[in-house]
Amino acid sequence: MKQFDVRGMHCAACSARVEKAVNAVPGVESCAVSLLTNSMGVEGGNEKEIIAAVQKAGYDAHVKGAAQAPTENALQDTETPKMKKRLWWSLGFLAVLMYFSMGHMLGLPLPHHFHQHPAALALAQMLLAAIVMVINQRFFISGFQGILNRAPNMDTLVALGSGAAFVYSTAVLFRMVSSPENAPALVHDLYFESAAMILTLITVGKMLEARSKGKTTSALQSLMRLAPQTATRVKDGREETVPVEQVLPGDMLSVRPGEQIPVDGVIVEGHSAVNESALTGESIPVDKQPGDRVSAGTMNQEGYILFQAEKVGQDTALSAIIRMVEGAAATKAPIAKLADKVSGIFVPAVILIALITLAVWLLLGKEIGFALARGISVLVISCPCALGLATPVAIMVGSGVGARNGILFKTAVSLEETGKANIVVLDKTGTLTTGHPVVTDILPLNGETEESLLSLAAALEKKSEHPLARAILQEAERKSLSFPETDAFTALPGNGLEAQLMGETLFGGKLSFMEQKVKVPPAVKKQANELAQMGKTPLFFGKDSALIGLIAVADPLKEDSAAAVMEMQKMGLKVVMLTGDNEHTARAIGREAGVDEVIAGVLPEGKEKAVRAFKRQGKVLMVGDGINDAPALTAADMGIAIGAGTDVALDAADVVLMKSRLTDVSAAIRLSRKVLKNIKENLFWAFFYNVIGIPLAAGAFIALLGWEMNPMYGAAAMSLSSFFVVSNALRLNFVNIHDAKNDKKIKQPSSAPLIQWTMHLEGMMCGHCEATVKKALESVPGVREAVADHEKGTALISLHFEVPEAALIAAVEKEDYPVKGIEK
Repeated sequence: MKQFDVRGMHCAACSARVEKAVNAVPGVESCAVSLLTNSMGVEGGNEKEIIAAVQKAGYDAHVKGAAQAPTENALQDTETPKMKKRLWWSLGFLAVLMYFSMGHMLGLPLPHHFHQHPAALALAQMLLAAIVMVINQRFFISGFQGILNRAPNMDTLVALGSGAAFVYSTAVLFRMVSSPENAPALVHDLYFESAAMILTLITVGKMLEARSKGKTTSALQSLMRLAPQTATRVKDGREETVPVEQVLPGDMLSVRPGEQIPVDGVIVEGHSAVNESALTGESIPVDKQPGDRVSAGTMNQEGYILFQAEKVGQDTALSAIIRMVEGAAATKAPIAKLADKVSGIFVPAVILIALITLAVWLLLGKEIGFALARGISVLVISCPCALGLATPVAIMVGSGVGARNGILFKTAVSLEETGKANIVVLDKTGTLTTGHPVVTDILPLNGETEESLLSLAAALEKKSEHPLARAILQEAERKSLSFPETDAFTALPGNGLEAQLMGETLFGGKLSFMEQKVKVPPAVKKQANELAQMGKTPLFFGKDSALIGLIAVADPLKEDSAAAVMEMQKMGLKVVMLTGDNEHTARAIGREAGVDEVIAGVLPEGKEKAVRAFKRQGKVLMVGDGINDAPALTAADMGIAIGAGTDVALDAADVVLMKSRLTDVSAAIRLSRKVLKNIKENLFWAFFYNVIGIPLAAGAFIALLGWEMNPMYGAAAMSLSSFFVVSNALRLNFVNIHDAKNDKKIKQPSSAPLIQWTMHLEGMMCGHCEATVKKALESVPGVREAVADHEKGTALISLHFEVPEAALIAAVEKEDYPVKGIEK
């Protein structure tokens, strides 16, 4: 997606106009304009043609710099200081104008000359109003440019309302001069104060809106401020301070305690503790040593480190995070479509309503002043900005809240849709579990102690590359055990190892391998089976002709996994574990985690099929971290990647969890639901305000309730409507996304029926046969349940997704039950 900066937009009608113009460019597939960040994302099309289309629509655009990291200057608010200056000057002249026009109502003295010559009073009011209009000329320039470009905007409504009041009042002034005897009565028909007040109040509203909008991008600005502007480069033993833009991959950089790390790289020298809370939200510093990676924007807290730059500029992790947050703001949420359509036609519709209002009151016999006041009120009370801001401000604040908590939503769609999930599918390894096997049980035999067994096992496994071997070595190192070097190390077929140690033969491996070497007592086999049922892998060890014990290794659950699963279930979500691991291990982990369903033994393509099958039952959220999860992440309605996972998984996902903490999945869902609720509140207010405000301003309630609106009150209401929407979105900053107290269960959709096949087979004679067939079929990945009937000679198979018939037939015929066929 190409990113552009857009200048000259003032309201939702402007962004809608830009979007419409760019979408009309040949080759453009999609366009999303953000009024908050003054940016635009475009898929397809030619850059020059896109910029030309924006300029033709009356705005300016240029391509964002791609070579460097995003900077805070991109969000620098240059308009608010100018607006503040305009506001103070406007308030000064408006105060004098209000004194002349309404001071007498409060009993304030007016110059004696004004009492004798009302036309002079009117002239003074006209001059003061004209000054305020010149000060706020931007409204008129932008508003009338919009008319000339056939793209009227909010400034057009303000300019027409204020301009109409001024022109009408000027006409009254000429009548006062031409008919001095009627001048005292005509004073009440002057609207100079309304013309000035409208402009001033709108400026006040714009000021409040700009300040609030600035707060919505505070999280993004904070991220941008993290990137250091300089780096200390080490070359030929000398240090030099250079701008970070000059750092190249391969450069050696030094960082002292208290300094921020300028780019991503790998430590070459030194030890330190690095505070990575800016990127991950984790407040505890992480110990770093040579070989460890460091990221731009993180803080070196303790020691001096020398590291080699790997990723610089826009390639750093910090820049990627900033682009994700910006990307979420620069895309459209589905819920915003209605508001965008309304914003596109809103201003012309309001102008038409104002003209109709004027005509209707004139036809009803009212004076021109009264009818004009109603028309002006319609113009100035209408607010397209509230409609246009309702969704993007909530998306921007929500994205910022997520980023502060280590949860990155790539698009507005992902932020809206994540909370609508009905089913959460979790990968096992690295998602539910730590992904790092550890020793859980040590059972010594034949006179060995736990320490001696672990020491001998570590000596044997030292030269092995297997992950389970590393677990045993780490446990021995943790207990500070010494383990000697072995000779003649051999990895044998059948999952076994063998080596010589001081004239003795050590061997170890799985039960099937061990039974070839020594006799394994039934009691030990039973213990091993019990460990396997608990999801652990028992490894047997022997010395010469004796079994010396077994060590169980397992990939343990993360500390927060069970709590995370419970949180998701309390939110009304069905939680499924999907893994390529064996059935025993998977079911043991599933029981420990408390998931609703376990599907084991599936390959990457099987995971994708399972996810597609679950999509028939509702919206599916897939959570994974490995390369083998990428197809399933892409197939799901929403994919969530654990931050510590592979780049492939991160690219395939819609949401990234920087902290690799499973409770962040429920936090992401919770945040999404809060944002969606906030958007609905904003849209309700925006529609409700205009639906009630426009008829009220037009005078629809005068006959019924006697309610009549002064144009000044309409301007005040307009100025506050956008402020209300933005302020409501800012409430999201106070949401504790890890607080599960107020979670509400969503209603699960009616489940789609499972795939059911009937297998016809021979040889079943009793209930034991039925149990054997059932077990064989349910061992096939994708089979949820099998019900065998020996009297009918059938097995009813319920499937999560379609599996190869050959796999089902092979599983049953392996148990010596011939298959006649499968009926679908």
